[in-house]
Amino acid sequence: MTSLSVPPRPTKTEMSPGALTPDEADRPPAVRSSRKGAAGSRRGATAEQLAAKQREISVSEFFAKNRHLLGFDNPRKAMLTTVKEAVDNALDACEEAGILPELHIQVLQLGETRFKITVRDNGPGIVRKQIDNIFGKLLYGSKFHRLKMSRGQQGIGISAAGMYGLMTTGKPVLIISKTKRSKPAHEVVLKMDTSKNRADVVAETEHPEDDHLFPEGHGTQVSIELEGKYLKGRQSIDEYLEQTAIANPHARVVYTMPSNETVVFERGVKELPPETEEIKPHPQGIELGILIQMLERTEHNQLGAFFKNEFCRIGPTTAKEICRKAGHTPQTWIKHIGHQEAERLFKAMQDVKVMAPPTSCVQAIGTKTLLSGLLKEVKGEFYAASTRPPAVYRGRPFIIEAAIAYGGSLSANEPARVIRFANRVPLQYQQSACSSFKAVVETNWKNYGLQQPKSAVPSAPLVVMIHMASVWVPFTSESKEAIADYDEIRKEMRLALQECGRKLQTYLNRRKKMARQGERRNAFLRYIGEIAKACQSISGCDGEKLYQALLAQAESKTTEVDFVLDDEGRVVDDGGRLAKDADVVIVEERAAVITGGDAAPPPSPGEMGDSLFGGDGADARPARRATAGGKKVRRKGGK
Repeated sequence: MTSLSVPPRPTKTEMSPGALTPDEADRPPAVRSSRKGAAGSRRGATAEQLAAKQREISVSEFFAKNRHLLGFDNPRKAMLTTVKEAVDNALDACEEAGILPELHIQVLQLGETRFKITVRDNGPGIVRKQIDNIFGKLLYGSKFHRLKMSRGQQGIGISAAGMYGLMTTGKPVLIISKTKRSKPAHEVVLKMDTSKNRADVVAETEHPEDDHLFPEGHGTQVSIELEGKYLKGRQSIDEYLEQTAIANPHARVVYTMPSNETVVFERGVKELPPETEEIKPHPQGIELGILIQMLERTEHNQLGAFFKNEFCRIGPTTAKEICRKAGHTPQTWIKHIGHQEAERLFKAMQDVKVMAPPTSCVQAIGTKTLLSGLLKEVKGEFYAASTRPPAVYRGRPFIIEAAIAYGGSLSANEPARVIRFANRVPLQYQQSACSSFKAVVETNWKNYGLQQPKSAVPSAPLVVMIHMASVWVPFTSESKEAIADYDEIRKEMRLALQECGRKLQTYLNRRKKMARQGERRNAFLRYIGEIAKACQSISGCDGEKLYQALLAQAESKTTEVDFVLDDEGRVVDDGGRLAKDADVVIVEERAAVITGGDAAPPPSPGEMGDSLFGGDGADARPARRATAGGKKVRRKGGK
């Protein structure tokens, strides 16, 4: 058999420069070009070619590609975010106009995964020329540049919801607004042009036929059609609205579910929260770059007037001290301030002692209102609330509030429920990343008579509520789902929780003592009858009279069994700590008998009611049901 000899392939060193090896010749041209060495044979793009590819990125294009940053991660969360943004805007508008809010939310199912969300309020309405920018332009609003407590901050939410609906269904947003009783309602249909971050109006017309939607003569309604998924339970629209009713008991909310059932969250109070005031920046809450920008943009010519009018808590004396430390005077011309002078001014501002910023820009919910909201939605037996004094982080004032509900119909076999709020808005997602949740975990609840696994929330029939009010809440992302973990903020949260915990401990200790005294009295009652009979047979004394004397003695030794708690949590005819505390409410008929530190077994599912928190109604009455227009109506709470 004849063998064939294959000549060896030439190596690179044996070939002429630029020639291809047989292996490279067998490859496709595209692969060959990518395999060329770094000796200059690869043809790269020139600076001119790279420059030709550069173009501006619209903010709406960016968020359209990264919609998860705004809370539109999945269909279920997208529906919740849409409702949340519309409700936040409606509440803010009503409160700024001095109107008690009345909101109507409808979630209509059009297909298996397609829904239409409609939110209507009785606010002041929106003038026609502003509708395009509010609903069709990202990063447009009135709240970003001011230091004043409000729910919205960035001017993104409702326009992003309309953008999501347009992307998933191709349907534009429908807005109906009425500003005066004498003017007809105005209907606008628009969609967002993401390449230019502006609205394209599809249709607009005056629509007197819609005047019946606004019986008070003013208001706004927005309808968005989108792809979504509706589920009840945790992190749902139902839970969000229930928590909104807790933090905003001055609002009346009518919610129509996809099942055509209507739930009405009645008002718990009939007064608006006190109005807040806008403040100027605090000198210890800015950075060097911000100071330089303020110096460049100010209308004042001298440093003294600049500090006095552009900052809060800086008067003539403080301004003079800052200028002196920086080597200037209040009469120094701002146009002579360069970068080095600005650095010295910034350092002087940090060294000079300045009073903390005013707190008129933030407003707490208040312990009475917190307790009213919890009583309306959480079916417990013991309620306590605490409001911390105003504190400051990065020159921005904030207030922390906490409230707890214990016992009653709450399950004793599950971890405690933590509900979080920022500027009266419920936070539904990213719980473990939130400073509020970390503060609950760090609190030692064992000191207050509750069981707590290591690095976890307590295992008890407990609901914990934490609220942060601030001119600028430090959220962890644009979707506003968790509060950033600042040390100053977490410390205030922990102190508020500890104050509530001490009140709970007092209540639990009293319940335990009452239970022990009850056992003692039962032991007395078990034997004093026999003792009276025996004494009568031995000595011939009056057995009935002896029995009454022994009974009176037993009752005097166990007086705590007869304590009665009134509707505000005070012990009648008792001077104890809880009797003097106005921030405690105890619902006696819901109280479980406590023995050895453990609550009574949880109620059966039929006794739990329809609330996500184990019941509804402040007075333990069952939810009233009625039928209106073929719909099931459930009313919750109210006074």
